[in-house]
Amino acid sequence: MTIATTEPTPNLTMEELLGIFPGARRTLFQLHHIGGCSSCGFSPTETLTQICARNGGLDPEVVLGEIKEGHLKDEALLISPLDLHARITDSSIHLLDIRTREEHEAVAISGSRFMTQEIMQEAMNWPKETEIVLIDHAGGRVLDAAAYFAGHGFSHVKGLKGGIDAYSEQADPSLPRYTTEAA
Repeated sequence: MTIATTEPTPNLTMEELLGIFPGARRTLFQLHHIGGCSSCGFSPTETLTQICARNGGLDPEVVLGEIKEGHLKDEALLISPLDLHARITDSSIHLLDIRTREEHEAVAISGSRFMTQEIMQEAMNWPKETEIVLIDHAGGRVLDAAAYFAGHGFSHVKGLKGGIDAYSEQADPSLPRYTTEAA
């Protein structure tokens, strides 16, 4: 009988690794310029070992460690739906919704603001210790947005883990859940 291991290995495909570590592409690009453009891209069916071999013979175990470390940094940029709900009345938190205007107008967390170019410019002038929580639909885009703000010096920026979908499921069932069509 074979027992499946839950510990990721360099022999997993990138599709499998990205399922475990959604920010792996960002980590690979930041540290090794892998996966960010057509000249350094990879296939979802390639293993991390194969990608490391064709990119200068990188050590797959070291790169996997970097991906894990990047994942921990990503997790530190997230706030759970229940934690946000417990703090939602705190007027010092700025809730910025990065979904489409139509999504925000259809369903929004009370007090959140739809992220326009004007609000983005305004936010860049806020004190760097301002608490910001970014909201998307399912949590897939908030890490990039949170990293953007953190890269501009904001020390208290978070993304809503699981997005408004998880928030409506776990913290505020009065908000209707919805699906979006894939592009």
